[in-house]
Amino acid sequence: MTRLIVTLSLAASLLNSYAQSNAPIVDLGYATYQGSFDPTTNVTNFFGLRFALPPTGDLRFRAPQPPANVSGVQQADTKPPECFQAGVGLSPTDPFSNQTVKRQGPQQSEDCLFLDVHIPGSTIPGESLTTIVWIHGGGYVSGNASVFPGSDLIIESDRQVVVVTIQYRLGLFGFLAGQAVKDNGALNAGLLDQDFALRWVQAHISKFGGDPTRVTIWGESAGAGSVLQHVVANNGQTDPPLFRAAMTSSTFLPSQYQFNDPIPEALYSQIVAQTNCSSSPDSLACLRAVDVNTLESVNVAIVEAGFVGTFVNVPVVDGTFITQRVTEALKQGKVNGQAIFAMTNTNEGTDFVNQTAPANATVYAGQLFPNFRLEQDEEVARLYADVGTPLDQVNRIQGESIFICPSYFLLSAFPGKSFKGEFALPPAHHGQDVSYYFPSASPPSFQNPDFLKAFSQSFLAFAISLNPNNKLDPGNITPPWNTFSVNNTEMLFNRTEDSSAVVIHTFSTDQDLLDRCSFWESVAELTGQ
Repeated sequence: MTRLIVTLSLAASLLNSYAQSNAPIVDLGYATYQGSFDPTTNVTNFFGLRFALPPTGDLRFRAPQPPANVSGVQQADTKPPECFQAGVGLSPTDPFSNQTVKRQGPQQSEDCLFLDVHIPGSTIPGESLTTIVWIHGGGYVSGNASVFPGSDLIIESDRQVVVVTIQYRLGLFGFLAGQAVKDNGALNAGLLDQDFALRWVQAHISKFGGDPTRVTIWGESAGAGSVLQHVVANNGQTDPPLFRAAMTSSTFLPSQYQFNDPIPEALYSQIVAQTNCSSSPDSLACLRAVDVNTLESVNVAIVEAGFVGTFVNVPVVDGTFITQRVTEALKQGKVNGQAIFAMTNTNEGTDFVNQTAPANATVYAGQLFPNFRLEQDEEVARLYADVGTPLDQVNRIQGESIFICPSYFLLSAFPGKSFKGEFALPPAHHGQDVSYYFPSASPPSFQNPDFLKAFSQSFLAFAISLNPNNKLDPGNITPPWNTFSVNNTEMLFNRTEDSSAVVIHTFSTDQDLLDRCSFWESVAELTGQ
């Protein structure tokens, strides 16, 4: 028996080695990559494909540039370094106070513009498959591509998709704003990285068996916020079109000011001061010369100094890529893509609010949106007076203004071509849904096969056919979807209180919620949305 086990183990090892040595090789013109076949998932992964030059030296704070030519076959079997990371606002009041800084982790690098491609099987698919591009979240200050196993989406789609996961510059490396950056750099560099990656997909995904005319972009939190940015980019006239459909999980729309608004300019000044560049005649050139570890320490400090639960280095209205406030672009129908699928979680705001501090809706509104006057602060308090305790009110203000209402604004820009769902599994906090898309990375807490299939396959069916009703599995228990424009119809995904059964059904959006969203839309000029 021992000899048999050893023999079988050796045979499996030889087969695995053979599969690796015969994994697909793809010539991108500037570089040639060989993937790595995973027999456990029956998926070939191409990790760490460079899609742009390292944004270092003089390229720091500039738009991404095409990668250099590399000879020979590169082994795409190693996950790439992640972009430099930061945390979240920790300050109870002052958004510009100094905080203790942290050092970067060993796997972080300024040279981080890589993407991963995942394909079903051990060979390039013989037919063109729907392509899903996943944009990670993390408040525009943290996150990476490789923590999201693209193989999970391939398996959930019955092997009908090719998956691309992308990285982009974060924090001040990707979202430094101000007039100086406008004059001699690139505003929204992190978004331009994403745009560059989407153009890479258009040029190269067919070599991996993906269809460039059937691309769906999808993200969660700041990844969903990024999707929103690409929907309104270039006045909704991006050329060539970079995606057919868009999916958002918890659309993130924080205050997105004009690039030279006093708040972005104040942030720029703080960064210049903390890097000892204040006396330089060219502050941006000075920042480009700052040691990356020093700049990362400032990156972390600036983010942590922000108001609790907020992220200060986020997209701005730059006048070229993002030409106007997002809510205005959506109202005017200036959108890219043909259809939208949006999911929100019931309690989006809880994790971004200090649950132990005294709660007051009037005070909180002014802290979250510093351009509010007393008139707006008091109107917010009036609108939320009946939604529970003072803490409940503050949680809802955060969740609705930043995540939930922006999702409705997005849906309304695609009349008759939008679908809306609500993830309500208790506690239904922000980010809890991610494990139901990528279960191999983080096992879901509700291990019900019917729920798992119904929830994840709704996204994948939409990505493939633009209609979640075209089910991938006849055993999917999800009832028929209506478009959101039919009586504000949504699909609820929940369970019974004792977890013994799945609860999935349609419902009409609460009118009080829609009224509160109308208020947030009406003050968007003050909130920067």
